[in-house]
Amino acid sequence: MPKKSPNPDAPLPLAGVPRDRRILVAVSGGVDSVSLLHALVSGGFKKITVLHLNHALRGSASSGDAAFVKRLAARHGLPIIAARADVAAIARERALSIETAARQARYSFFAAAARQARCRTLVLAHHADDQAETFLFNLLRGGGSGLGGMRPRTIRRIDGVQLEILRPWLGVWRAEIEAYADREKLRHREDASNSSPLHTRNRIRSRVLPLLAKEFGRDIRQSLWRAAEILAAQQEWLAQSVQLSAAEMSVPSLRALPEALQRHAVHQWLHNHRIRQISFTLIETIRALIPPGAKPAKVNLPGGSHARRRSGKLFIQPAPSPKS
Repeated sequence: MPKKSPNPDAPLPLAGVPRDRRILVAVSGGVDSVSLLHALVSGGFKKITVLHLNHALRGSASSGDAAFVKRLAARHGLPIIAARADVAAIARERALSIETAARQARYSFFAAAARQARCRTLVLAHHADDQAETFLFNLLRGGGSGLGGMRPRTIRRIDGVQLEILRPWLGVWRAEIEAYADREKLRHREDASNSSPLHTRNRIRSRVLPLLAKEFGRDIRQSLWRAAEILAAQQEWLAQSVQLSAAEMSVPSLRALPEALQRHAVHQWLHNHRIRQISFTLIETIRALIPPGAKPAKVNLPGGSHARRRSGKLFIQPAPSPKS
């Protein structure tokens, strides 16, 4: 568990990051990722490829970030894969928030870079503050499956590429990273959008968490972090209890499961079919197909597809192809 009062002289952990094979390190230019890259290089990691995506959201500032990261990689003698994505255009085309569009663009870039570099291990600089904020964000938006937050190691398939994603700093607070950067005199770029109230996560960080701390009379980030860890362990147990590989689900088998396992099975089934925006309400609507004689036998899914029950099976009916 991360400590409330960081030791400014303590080394930052890199447990779980392999030394014997190549790794990809995402570097935005901010203090977190710049510190992660420095810690890895200082720790003797040599098989590093730097990744940077220009989100094209801040004009010349975004281009300045890209130039900064390229110089940083060159200073360390490391190869870099850099790209540019018009996140604002992606958000408009897909009717997404800027935050969601940026995240999708980043992970598509990570998959493409992994294919180009022939490397499948990605290291990210997410930390304990990110974990606490993510937990609260998912809780407030009504998500049940995401409450476990991020894990130190996850395997994720993106655009046909299976990535091993490592987050060695989930037990490290932002203040510890900033203390490390100060101690090592690391230059980094400040992203003005991180303080913009237009983004939900920024409002959680700058308004909601301070308000909750004031009302409770203490910093609640530790409690949020702890809750995320507890729920993540429970979700891992659920994942081991329900193994899904078939495209269809047996309704009688699903009906025989306890309620918690039913919900997990439905969520995992939808996730395996790459259904986005899996909410608690959607899961409960699909669970309503389980009882004998339940009507209707069809549920609308995001993206125009449907979940259907027929002959004792649940299956996904894809969205119809657009007419030419």
